[in-house]
Amino acid sequence: MKIRDLRFACVVWTPISAYSGDIVVFLSLVASHSQLDLETVAQLSASANGLAAASTNGSAVINGAVVLATCNRFEVYADVENVEEATEQLVNELAANTELSADFLTRRLTALEGEPVISHLFSVGAGLDSAVVGEREIAGQVRRALTQAQQEKTTTSNLTRLFQNATRAAKDVGSRTQLGSQGKSVVSVALDLAEELMNENRSWEDQDIVLFGTGSYAGATIALLKERGVKRISVYSHSGRAADFTDKRGGFPLSNEQLPQALRESDVIIGCSGGGNRLDSAALTELRVKGQSLIAIDMALTNDFDPALAQLDGVDLITLESVRMAAPTEQALAVHDATRIVSQAAREFSASQREREADHAIIALRAHTKTVLDSEVAKVRAQHGCTAAAEEVELAMRRMMRQLLHVPTVRARELAAQGRTDEYVAALETLYGLDLSEPLGNTAALSTPTVQSPSAEAASCPAVPAEQSA
Repeated sequence: MKIRDLRFACVVWTPISAYSGDIVVFLSLVASHSQLDLETVAQLSASANGLAAASTNGSAVINGAVVLATCNRFEVYADVENVEEATEQLVNELAANTELSADFLTRRLTALEGEPVISHLFSVGAGLDSAVVGEREIAGQVRRALTQAQQEKTTTSNLTRLFQNATRAAKDVGSRTQLGSQGKSVVSVALDLAEELMNENRSWEDQDIVLFGTGSYAGATIALLKERGVKRISVYSHSGRAADFTDKRGGFPLSNEQLPQALRESDVIIGCSGGGNRLDSAALTELRVKGQSLIAIDMALTNDFDPALAQLDGVDLITLESVRMAAPTEQALAVHDATRIVSQAAREFSASQREREADHAIIALRAHTKTVLDSEVAKVRAQHGCTAAAEEVELAMRRMMRQLLHVPTVRARELAAQGRTDEYVAALETLYGLDLSEPLGNTAALSTPTVQSPSAEAASCPAVPAEQSA
């Protein structure tokens, strides 16, 4: 597989521990509501569990991975050593866990190149890339994706920083813009659509609701139903968790025996399960009085309800696709303010990451100057012994070295922020003859230099305190 055949999102950062030619890359494979049909996204989301662990275990090219799988998007973020090999490995792992071919995934997974991937995740976390702009749930989903990766030990420090900063940007959008207060969720838009279909003589308080599912999505749904004044909510779970769910969130748990009667009397049914158990249109027809009005809201990617329900007399079916088409356009000013916050946060994060690239070069320069300084200090002590004059000379040399290193250190971070670390490295190699292609040894001791003295007399002299050293 050729890498150009797959659009991928990557940010290239030089590893801090060594400026070797190997690069650390953030690779993101993206599938969302705006690029693929929801059924395909659902197939990918079904493979989310265990994907990160399976991709990282024993892999020589994938250091870590975080999987973000929601009701309308599936994204894999990986910290990799080699883009082409890692991409092929991830695609093959996805293909092995879905009915989608590696060739199909290679052609259809959407991506960005370079630093825009940071802006992408930040925008996703703030709800700016959602079917419903400003939706509230996505920020929590981004946070939980990182938490799960940390629990499974599949993330890296780079990925952790990326997701933590994306979450922070989302919080800023929520607290500093109107989008945070007016942002709707996918469920709230679906309920708005349902309200438009209701008999004008009946409000939410008059509706009998049957809710399928007991996950976090179902929890958000029942909370919104209560906000709208719904009094009668029955909950059914194929896995038998309805009783525990309703004990914590309210509602009435349905058993297998009670479900048919509840469906017969319901005004609205809502699917949030996605467990693969689908309510068949023929079965519903047998239960319902012909022409009896029913609103079916199917929020599950894999469809909790048979799409043929839409053909039944008296039944209105609302799906995720319906929500995507009907999602309101938020106020332009709020979106503008949110976009500005997200863009600024992404730029700052990118700059901070680029500055980290300079660390190795700075350490190498410090190590070089330390070696030269220690050599000269050793000569002074060998010649003058442990005298006050020798100590004054040593202190003066170390002060001078600190001053000489200040500007190159500051300049290194400035150039790194501009993406010009390679120029700085080339200058050090040219001017000082340094070889930055090899990792340094133990750099922890750089802040506490020791003196290599050529004589026993010099060796017996006390070292200058670390805080006075270069």
